[in-house]
Parts: sequence; structure tokens; C-alpha cells
Amino acid sequence: MLEVKSVTKQFGGVVANQDVSFTVEENQIVGLIGPNGAGKSTMFNMISSIFPPTSGEIRFLDKRIDQLPAYKVAPLGISRTFQNLQVFKNMTVIENVMVGQHIQTKTNLLSAAFLLPSSRKEEKVIYEEAMKYLEFVGLDSLYDHQAGSLALGKLRLLELARALATKPKLLLLDEIAAGLNHKETQEMSELIEKIRDSGVTVFVVEHDMDLVMSICDKIIVLDQGIKIAEGTPKEIQTNEAVITAYLGTEIDERNEGVIGS
Repeated sequence: MLEVKSVTKQFGGVVANQDVSFTVEENQIVGLIGPNGAGKSTMFNMISSIFPPTSGEIRFLDKRIDQLPAYKVAPLGISRTFQNLQVFKNMTVIENVMVGQHIQTKTNLLSAAFLLPSSRKEEKVIYEEAMKYLEFVGLDSLYDHQAGSLALGKLRLLELARALATKPKLLLLDEIAAGLNHKETQEMSELIEKIRDSGVTVFVVEHDMDLVMSICDKIIVLDQGIKIAEGTPKEIQTNEAVITAYLGTEIDERNEGVIGS
């Protein structure tokens, strides 16, 4: 589904990613991990066309996307959440999700301005669809609340519902569990698996090793912008290069250097 080929990204004299290659297969949950500053979010930003790579190619469903603007990538079937929440706090919960459906709409400016029957009909369909996504993530009872009144865990779910409303084929989750407590993290893990089971491929950047190891089919590891490992959770847990990269940060000190145990 997704192919990253020899991708390098430089910001002036700083190399954020260097000659990185990997693939993401359809109907999988794939994790992208690494210490702080490893280049994970930079990679996500390139895949979602926030900025282009300095060199290399990114292909989605066999179409090159690394030179496309972001507004052309989303309709192809790529959606994402952000490490720093990007929700409209002055809008209601359901309005936030309805915004996510704009790429599915056909109403033109004139029809919308004069509230023509076609516009009103489409608005009703969008509203009903938005409620389905809120129900999917468990926020339907809060549909009329101001987004700014929600706690962090609910805001994470809201951003996820809005991303799903674009009807993606590939969903990028950038530290979706950041700031969540243990119960919320477990519920998020189950929800991510539910999303995969619904037919959406999930690519997740995450620091919570228990979450990554429990739900991912494959894990890619970056360190200082370079890919140092790729494999199943079991393979990654015992990979010497990965253990060295995480030494003193993610290793369970009670174990013999096994990550996420």
C-alpha cells in the first residue's frame, strides 16, 4: 500500500531522515518507533505531504505522492492525527467531525450560500455520517458539547473520529496515546485494532512500547534519522541495535534488555 524508497530529509545542515526505505502492507497495523529526535514525525509529515523529501520517493497505491500538495493527498485515501492536537475547540464535537467530511461533499459555494435543497440534503447526510463516526469512537453522547470542554482523552478520540470521517485507506496516528492513562491507552489499543478490522490500514508513531508491541504486525525502528531495524514485535524486542538505541530510556530494567516486555 505504502512504499518509502531511499527517502532523505534535510533542514539546512540537519539531516532528519537519511536514506530510509520500508513498506506498509494493506490491512496491517505498522509501528514506527525510535528515541526522541529519531525522525518519526518528520517521516509522517512527508507521507502526508506537509513537506516534500529532499530526495527519494514515496508511493501510495503505486502512485507517487511526495511532490503533491497535502490537499491532493487526502482524497487519495491518507488521513492522520497529530502529536499536538489539531481540533476546532470553538466548534461542537459533531461539527469537528463534519469538517472532516468536506472532501466527500459535492455542494458548490452558490448552493451552500442560498441553502438550496441539494445543499440541505447533503448537510443532513453529513450530519448522520458524523454521528456514526462519533458512535464508533464512543463520543456520540457528547455530540453537542463544545470541543474545548473535553478532557485530553476525549479530544484524542475526537481527532481520531474526524480523521476517520475522510474515509481513509491509510490512517497515520502520531502519538495517539500521548497523555492517556492506562485505562484510556488500553481502550485506544482496542479501538486501533477495531479500525484495522474495519478495513483501514494503520501506521502508528508511538512511544508507548506496550501498546506498540501488543497491536502491531510489523515495527520499523529509526534512530537519528536512520532505519536500524524492521520486523515483528518479537524480533524487535530482542534486536541488539534497537536495545542499544533505547538503552536507559525504554528498556525494562527488570528484564535482560527486552523492550516492551
